[in-house]
Amino acid sequence: MKTLYLSKKLNLIREFLFPLDCAVCGRTLLNEAEAWIGLCGECAESFPSGPQKCCSICGRPLISEMDVCMNCRKNDGNLYDSMTLLYPYIGREQRALKAYKFGKHRTLARFFSEKMLSAMNGSQSRKVLPLEVPWIPVPPRAGKLKTAGWDQVELIAKILEKLYHVPVLRCLKRLASKTQKELGKSERITNLKGRIVCPVTVPEEVIVFDDVFTTGSTMNACAGALKDAGAKKVHGICLFYS
Repeated sequence: MKTLYLSKKLNLIREFLFPLDCAVCGRTLLNEAEAWIGLCGECAESFPSGPQKCCSICGRPLISEMDVCMNCRKNDGNLYDSMTLLYPYIGREQRALKAYKFGKHRTLARFFSEKMLSAMNGSQSRKVLPLEVPWIPVPPRAGKLKTAGWDQVELIAKILEKLYHVPVLRCLKRLASKTQKELGKSERITNLKGRIVCPVTVPEEVIVFDDVFTTGSTMNACAGALKDAGAKKVHGICLFYS
């Protein structure tokens, strides 16, 4: 609690000296709570809580009464055991992620961290997981930290660890490969095969988290590496899906 209190006060000083507007609508942030997450109250409240009914495997919204979507019924190659997806990558949600990744709104990591924790505790696809289950960040592409200086998933990992005392296990390594966003669906599936590795033994149940879920190939590669390293259940969670 002391760490959280000091972090909020330091953030308030930073906001006073170098103010940022709301990452989504551009309005001036009016109070400490808004400055803490980088969003005005109206935009923060507008983020959906997630679909009422979602696929028990991939976490995408369902349009039928079945628990598994058509895509997952056709594809039995998913290596993760459950998936939780928070927001569609459209509209204000898309603007928020772009402001976080490519703008100066890194305070959004606090908003995203809190939402991810809440979503994991409220997921329909599996029981509530014990607090000691480690969270594992999807590793950045090789050389990203050197060129960009930071990684959006790692910043969320640090906040989960520091402010919420979540056990974070940085055990995955990504070998050199092409950037996923530049590839088509079939190329994404093959691009990361064998390119994400886990050189240490891991607990039997883990949570892997990332910012965007597209084809699921990155999450599959992570889950496969973790199961090779001793995991029996791998739960995934991503902030956005497209």
